[in-house]
Formats: sequence, C-alpha cells, structure tokens
Amino acid sequence: MSVLDDLAVKAGDDDVVCGVPARFVAAPASTEEAAALIAAARDLTVVIRGGGTKLQQGPPPRDLDLIIDTRRLAGVVEHAAGDLITVVRAGTPMAELHALPGQQLALDAPPTATAGGAVSANASGPRRLRYGTARDLLIGVTVVRPDGRIARAGGKVVKNVAGYDLGKLYTGAQGTLGLITECVFRLHPVPLATAFVRATAPPTAVARILAAQLAPSAVEINAGPGASPELAVLVEGTEEGVRDRAATLARLLDGEVTDLPPSWWDTPPWPPGGLGLKLTGVLSAVPALVEAVTAAGGTIRGSAATGALHAGFPSGAPTGTPGLVDGLRAAATRAEGHAVVLTAPDGALDGLDMWGPVPGLELMRRVKDQFDPDHRFAPGRFVGGI
Repeated sequence: MSVLDDLAVKAGDDDVVCGVPARFVAAPASTEEAAALIAAARDLTVVIRGGGTKLQQGPPPRDLDLIIDTRRLAGVVEHAAGDLITVVRAGTPMAELHALPGQQLALDAPPTATAGGAVSANASGPRRLRYGTARDLLIGVTVVRPDGRIARAGGKVVKNVAGYDLGKLYTGAQGTLGLITECVFRLHPVPLATAFVRATAPPTAVARILAAQLAPSAVEINAGPGASPELAVLVEGTEEGVRDRAATLARLLDGEVTDLPPSWWDTPPWPPGGLGLKLTGVLSAVPALVEAVTAAGGTIRGSAATGALHAGFPSGAPTGTPGLVDGLRAAATRAEGHAVVLTAPDGALDGLDMWGPVPGLELMRRVKDQFDPDHRFAPGRFVGGI
C-alpha cells in the first residue's frame, strides 16, 4: 500500500475549488510525508489548500484530482527572538504568528490564513508600506517539487540570503510550482504604541503625508461613488513619538487621532457575489485609479502610498463585467500597473481573462515547464493558463 493509499480519502461536498470538485483529499503531517505523497501522486492533478481564504479567488483549475490540505503541517518549529526570526510549518495559522512573545510577523493576513498560503499568494495588507510583502519577510523556505523531491533555500539568519531566489520563485506562484512545507520569516518587535489619523481628504494628500517624513506604517484610502474619500494613516513606535507624529499628521490633514482603525480597514470592498479586482500603479497615478473606479460606480480601498489597491463592485448582470474589466485594465496600464480580477459574479468568468497581460510570460512558462513539466499543480489557475 502506497502513501497515497494511506493518506488520501474521498473528497467531500466542500472539497471544491471555484466550482470544480476534487476526487481525493490528503493531509500530510511532515515534509517527508508530503514528498512521498506527491511522488506517489504523479498521475494526479493537484491543488494545495491552506486556510482557504483565497482558494476561491482566481480561475478554476482545468482538472482536479487531489487537494493537498496543509492543516496537519502546522506549528512553530523555532522562534529565535535574539535573531528576530521564526521557523514555521506551512499550515500554521497566521493568528499564531501575530501573537509571538514580544515580536510579530508584520504581515497583514486573515487569522485563519496559513503561513504557506500567505507566501504562495505573496500576501500583504496595509502595513506593506513599512514592512513589505511576504516576499520581503521570507528568508528561507522548504518545498516539495512536483516530482516529489525536497528542496531548501535561504537560512535562519536575516543576512544569510544564499539560495533566496528559490523562495522568491515560490512566493506569489499560487501553488503552481509545488508545495511549500516550511517557512523562515524575519520578525519585527511589537510596537510600544500605535495611533490612527483619519481625515476626509483627496488621494493627492498622500504626497503631502509622505513628504512630511513622519514614517507612517500605512496610508490607506477608502473611496466610493458620490462620497468624499477618506484617508487613514497608521503610526507606530514609542508612546511619545507616536503622539507627536500623530498630532502633526492630524494638523496636516485636518483630521482626528484615534486608537482604532476605521471599520473598512483591511477589508475587501466587494460584497459576496460581486466583482473584485486588485489594481496597481505608480503613486502619481493613484488619484486617476481612484477616479476610474468611483466613476464606474465602484469602491476602492487599499494602500494609497504604495499603489496597491482593491476595487469592488456590487453583483449584477455578468454581461457587463468584461467591459468593466477592460476599462479598469486600461486605467491600470496608464498608471503603469496591472489589473487582476480576484472574484466575479456567477456566469461572468467564462471567457474572462482574470490575470490580464503580464510581462515575462514566456519566462514564466519555461519555469513552469522546468518544475512541473506535466502541468499537474494548480493547472490553469495562474497567469496565461499556467
């Protein structure tokens, strides 16, 4: 009896990815067990499932035999506080990494999301302005390639970046190159104090915030049709430093200082069944992106100081979705960025290019062919049908 026979069970009614049901589900408990499972499943198409927070985003897989669930690949292996690093298994919930003693993985992700899923999606949130994305915080990784071989890169010291390219390759690859089983992250101290400054202000005010050199950790915007945009700025640090910087920001923006973020902070702007997109662009073009979304009847939120935004539209007739996406994609292109569809109303996905044009697609295809020549992992879920 093979490891596949030992671990795989018949899929249930909830084991579905974007409407495509799986045949089997397996939950390995170690890197070695995962490697043996993948080697035994060489004839099966595979999708990896962590916390499931982003599983239903993106195109459906062309085929789906096996879901590899990482819920048993969980736990903090090591927390080296003196080196500001932690080693965790890929299925570890982000809630555990947000609550390390005196330190934090400064990566905004839902508490139920997993470490491996955050890396696979290159997750980030409001604090990406100060701390970066998952790509910036990952310093080591262990993966199982689609042929069942185990590969490791990076290390447990922040300055040791030998082999880090493999980590970068798997970050944001959406599970198309194999299974991440272990991650090494750079940590940051938990700030002694935080404050939020809220103000009704146009997106052009972001330039003034950054020019003031007050080191904000996040500058978020929320704008909808027929309403004035709101900015919310997070400052972190010592109590005295936060108090002084927040007061300066409040005067600059004619805003107010609060202890808590606004209700819309780090929440997607689309309702269930609606249209949701990620839009990026250079900072100078953020006002134009805000105008494009609100003029089309949508709500836009996100990091106005890094040009990483999310747009949401209510559910409606799917026939208008392609034209709306084309218009926003054109706006993102003018902003020197991209537009990616994350979720869409039922019936709107057929024929819709969710990823859009991406530079370097041919190189990405060659990498996919090298790592997964049979195209078994997340088939069709990534850019260009990879």
